[in-house]
Amino acid sequence: MKTFKLSPSSLNLFRDCQRCFWLDKHNIWSRPSGIFPSLPNGMDYVLKNHFDKFRDKGLLPPELCNKQHCEDIKLFGDNDKEKDILKGWRNNLKGIRWTDENGNTLFGAVDNILVKDNKLIVLDYKTRGSKIKEDTAEHYRHQLDIYNFLLKKNNYKTEDYGFLLFYYPSNVLETGEVVFENELIRMEASPEHAEKLFGDAIKLLNGDCPEAKCNWCEGT
Repeated sequence: MKTFKLSPSSLNLFRDCQRCFWLDKHNIWSRPSGIFPSLPNGMDYVLKNHFDKFRDKGLLPPELCNKQHCEDIKLFGDNDKEKDILKGWRNNLKGIRWTDENGNTLFGAVDNILVKDNKLIVLDYKTRGSKIKEDTAEHYRHQLDIYNFLLKKNNYKTEDYGFLLFYYPSNVLETGEVVFENELIRMEASPEHAEKLFGDAIKLLNGDCPEAKCNWCEGT
């Protein structure tokens, strides 16, 4: 039996179009990727360094410490062992991994991890061009589910929620600096939903190619 490696992005494709997902994971056809904007990657790098400076001081950055959600919370990685663990979890080629009994692997790279009462909480950065809408955070719920599931499968205790931290530009100063606003969203995280999503995706991959087509795969 063929085995598969899945990530939050591939499971997002599964949720969007099962046929595209099946064709991609069987190396038959992939959606055109287009040009990926470099700003999110640049922001991701800057934000990780920003948080690391506060971690080294044993503090929380203002984006978190001024929010009521974050009382009694600290950043994961306040010793050398945890810093090495976090470095691996952040690595896009490694991430947090779990392999099922049949050899199928689920993995994902996190942005940051918080700790409260010895339980881990996922913190994921999001960069947008404008202020978030009412349903914006909902699009990322499955990511928090997956990361929470992976932490539990690696024998870590977790809270039943995670955080999405949105950054978006709001102004340009006369000196040219771009001012970003931020908004912190607390969302419930369900490992059970992630496990079902992963299981459903693997089941689909071990079957025949779905017939239902989307605008992307209708010509294949």
